[in-house]
Parts: sequence; structure tokens; C-alpha cells
Amino acid sequence: MADNTFEAIVVGSGISGGWAAKELTERGLKTLMLERGHDIKHVTDYEQSNKPVWQYPHRGGRTQKMIEEYPVLKRDYPLNERSLHWWVKDSECPYTETKRFDWFRGYHVGGRSLMWGRQTYRWSDIDFGANAKDGIAVDWPIRYKDIEPWYTHVEKFAGIQGTYENLPQLPDSHFLPGMPLNVVEKDVAARVKQHYNNKRTIIIGRTAHVTEPIPGRTPCQYRNMCANGCPFGAYFSTQSSTLPAAVATGNLTLRPFSIVTEIIYDKDTKKAKGVRVLDSETNQTYEFFSKVVFVCASSFNSTWLLMNSATNIWPEGLGSSSGELGHNVMDHHFRCGASGDVDGFEDKYYYGFRPTGFYVPRFRNLPGDEKRNYLRGFGYQGAANRQGWSREVREMSIGADLKDMLAEPGPWRIGATAFGEILPYHDNTISLDKTKQDKWKLPVLAMNVTIRENEKNMRVDMQNDMKEMLEAAGVKNVNTYDNEYFPGMGIHEMGTARMGNDPKTSVLNANNQVWDCQNVFVTDGACMTSASCVNPSLTYMAMTARAANFAVDELKKGNL
Repeated sequence: MADNTFEAIVVGSGISGGWAAKELTERGLKTLMLERGHDIKHVTDYEQSNKPVWQYPHRGGRTQKMIEEYPVLKRDYPLNERSLHWWVKDSECPYTETKRFDWFRGYHVGGRSLMWGRQTYRWSDIDFGANAKDGIAVDWPIRYKDIEPWYTHVEKFAGIQGTYENLPQLPDSHFLPGMPLNVVEKDVAARVKQHYNNKRTIIIGRTAHVTEPIPGRTPCQYRNMCANGCPFGAYFSTQSSTLPAAVATGNLTLRPFSIVTEIIYDKDTKKAKGVRVLDSETNQTYEFFSKVVFVCASSFNSTWLLMNSATNIWPEGLGSSSGELGHNVMDHHFRCGASGDVDGFEDKYYYGFRPTGFYVPRFRNLPGDEKRNYLRGFGYQGAANRQGWSREVREMSIGADLKDMLAEPGPWRIGATAFGEILPYHDNTISLDKTKQDKWKLPVLAMNVTIRENEKNMRVDMQNDMKEMLEAAGVKNVNTYDNEYFPGMGIHEMGTARMGNDPKTSVLNANNQVWDCQNVFVTDGACMTSASCVNPSLTYMAMTARAANFAVDELKKGNL
């Protein structure tokens, strides 16, 4: 086999790309993984993994220079000196905002698998059937039964902690022992369960953290320093999990600093021959060839690649024949909820810094719930904690009394933020802006995305429902808040190359193949036909494993 020829090429090395590489190599395919950014080695390159906040020059905060140099990143929490090295430089990788869109990216081996919040939830049949039920967009070409075995497959390898709840709207995963709720969360959960007759529940947030040893990984140490990289491998990432598995096969070649600019399409065979790559260090162009191509560059970059490919056949790019490529952008809207004070429990505390909080599964617009003035629903992520030394002190000034008081933990508070589903609107779009270029003289994306009345109506319930729940549980001084949401802030961008049953209305088929070129698979967030209200990464993992195994089977049958 020539140095530039492989059986499979994987574009991107994040959550989806890592799973594609693992599954393809373990099934025997010589696979090339291409990553546009630099390499990051597990453990050895987590330089700040053990660095506490007080050792940073600005205590983990941001400087005026950072604010000036990162005009997009400054809009939210990613701009801080603890994790700045993970995020893309706005000046090198600009984009056009027809309407405001906060796009937070990480270009390096592992991608956002090193930076994600690790909340991991299965979708249900309610989610996969929602578009058909509501007459929205197009129907999903799969149902829960189609992906359920692949959820189990990836969960057993990734390691998901949680508790079995038997909720139809939130199917149970294959769990490791769940992290416990703290004493106040348990009390509030019991009161909520009783008040709502078990129709609303508070459970531990399900996350991709191992709580029991598995090969190569040590259980979570409750440091909550995940954003610096985990030297214990306690949370799932490409580096801790899928990449070592792929490397162990001897079938993987990893090439960083490789910007894939085009999928090479053969109009005679109607298949992809491979990809064209721009070396981001030398600006040299290379071509690599393969039998199948897995596009896992993250939702928008995957769509950018399709738009930039086979334009001599389809002016709008590979996969554009349906008119849906670049359309139906989705995210999760959030930044609103409620919080309040909890009396008592002054003699109680909690162990360590748990890397998750509690979760309230969706309860709106489910069978038996009164019809709301919006479609779909939302869940909550929250926590109860005791205030620390930085709490506001009104009754003290300075001196020994102040120091003594701040040496003790403060009162308990509890609160939660809602994450709501955004519908797949056809006119929420991304497109190529060929008038603007990035550092490598490549065209950039233009974002034209807004939320609508459906989401705005939902946000009213997202605040008031949590207030009602907390007050029902005896929480005092409960206040609602809405800290304003703009598309992209959820960092759950989805859609733009959706799956479907008909090549006239979708980009991908039920196996994540591009209808127009069936040896190209897209398995990251671009493939999503709707958004649900739960975090999407576990579904990307399952989709990718399912598609990769289908691709290998089809290759062996001679169909690709």
C-alpha cells in the first residue's frame, strides 16, 4: 500500500473522529486520521492538569489583552487563562456573523473531547419520533431500537456513571456506580418527588467519568479540574480512550497539522477517491486516497468541507442536491433558571469537588402533561453547595472576626439552569463567505441563526418551573434569572447535513452516508435531524460506531 493510500480516512479527531478511528481500525482497516491542529499527548501534554487557580498570574481570570485578542471567546466562560490554550484564536480562524453566533472551537488532536462538559444521556423514542409527530422538518430515518445496541456498545467502553431510573423520556445507560447527590440535593429531590407524585425527578447528572477502574484509566479523583486535561484518564476523551485503542491495532496513522480542504470526488464511479490536505505549518498540499471517508470535523467544519467539495458537479458542494446542506442549524438554548437559599444543614458538607451536578429530566410536553404554548421541552442541570470565602459579606468589615467567619463555609444555596431544545428551522443557516479568508487563505463560514417564538415561550417555563419546584421543596428567597442566550453559546451546534429517508429532503441516509456519494459518511453533529434537549455527544458516539461497522460490512460485501 502506497504511503498516501489507506482503506479509510477519518477527518477530525474529536469525539466522533476518535470513535470512527477505533471502530475502523479494530475491524482491520488501515486508517488515516487527519487533524487540522497540533498533537496533544495524553498526560504528558496536560501541562496545567495539576495547577491550582492561585498559581496563575491572574487567578485563572482574563486580562485586557486577552479580551482584545479574543473578541468572540470573551463573550462567555471559555476566555480565561486556565484553558485559553485549548481554544481557537479568533484572528486566525474568523467567521462572518450575519446574525450573532458564538462559535467556540478547539483545533487540536482530541478536539472538544478534551473540553466538553461530559454530560451523557441517551435519546428516547420520544426524541427520534418528535419531528414526525409535530410535522416539523423531516422524520428521522432511525428509531431508538436502531441505535440502542450502539449506545450500550460505546457506554461499556467510554465509562458512564449514573443511576437507573426507568424513565421513558430518558432511557438508562449501561452505568458504572453513580456519584451521589449531596445532602441538600437528596432532601430537595425527595420533596420534589413527593410533591409532584414522581412526575418530576432530581437525579445525579450522568457523565463520562469512570467511578471504577477500567484498563488504562483511574477513577475520578473529585478534583473538578477536567478542563486542564485529566492525567488519570478519569473522563472519556480521544486521548484517554479511543486513540489508544486505535493505536494498539497497528492500523492507525495520525497526521496532525492537516487541514482537509476537499473531498476528491470521481464523477465516473460516483465515489470519493480520497481527500486533499493543506499542511497548516508548511502550506504544502497533499492528496490521500481511501475506499471510505468519515467526516467528523465537528458539525460546521464537516459541512464546510462538503460545501468545498465536488463543486464542479454541484455548485453548492457535495451533498447539496437536496438543497438542505448548510440548513437547519440547531443548538441548545440555556442561561436561564432559578436559585435560592436553603435553611439548615449547617453541620453538613460534601466530599471533594464532584465534576457533575444534579439533573432534572424533561417533564414538559410529555404524555399526560398539559399542552404548552411551545413544542418540545427542556431539562435542568444544577447543584447545591455551600458558599465559600468569596461570598459577599455585608455585616462585617475587616479584622479577625471577618477572617474567622470566612474560614467557615457559608450558607447553602441551590439552583439549576435549563437546557431547551431548538427546532430545526430551514432558514437557520451556515454558508460559505468567499469574501473573507482565514489564516490559510481559505473561505470562512457565515452564520445566520436565530431563536424563534417557540424557544422564547419555552424560556418562560424554564425559569418559572424551577422556581415552583424549589419553593415546593422549601427553598427560600427563590429568584429566577435569564442571562440572555445567543445561538452557539450551548457549544452543541448541530444540523446542516441532516439524516433523512429521502434524498430530495436530506443530505444523509439512515446509515450516515451522503446520498450523492455513499462512501462518504458524516457522523458528528452535522447529521442531526432534530436536537432533543439532552447533551448530544453520547448520540454522536453511538451514531459513529454504528456507521463505521456498517461501512466495514459494506466494504467486505463489495458494495463500497
